[in-house]
Amino acid sequence: MSKILRKPNKTKLLLINLGVLKMDQVSEEGDDAVATISATETLSEEEQEELRKELAKVEEEIQTLSQVLAAKEKHLAEIKRKLGINSLQELRQNIAKGWQDVTATSAYKKTSETLSQAGQKASAAFSSVGSVITKKLEDVKNSPTFKSFEEKVENLKSKVGGENI
Repeated sequence: MSKILRKPNKTKLLLINLGVLKMDQVSEEGDDAVATISATETLSEEEQEELRKELAKVEEEIQTLSQVLAAKEKHLAEIKRKLGINSLQELRQNIAKGWQDVTATSAYKKTSETLSQAGQKASAAFSSVGSVITKKLEDVKNSPTFKSFEEKVENLKSKVGGENI
């Protein structure tokens, strides 16, 4: 014969943890689901009574812990209120802590180092390009064509406005 247990999920989990039930014996339809224990796994009246007592004790402990947790959360909220800590400040602190955690990772450090090296190389390349452009402009300025153009501009300037321009 099989026994039928109609208990909340916590009870089923406890019975599974105690080895009384197997996972495949528990329906997943919710708290009203029915689980069966086969005839080979039946318990004596004494064992059943002991399990019922233990079950009641564990459920009571769970209820007590839930109440303690609720009281602690209320106390925490009160302390934060007195300290003037609000949700925005907590968010800022969490973001700052998260960023600190990210920057401490080896992946971040490697990426940062690689980007730093790339930046240094790019800076050197731009500096080199700047030097080349400066040299080319100096070459153009010293070329005979530019000198000729510069003389013509100076002549035009002196004809139009005199030496004060």
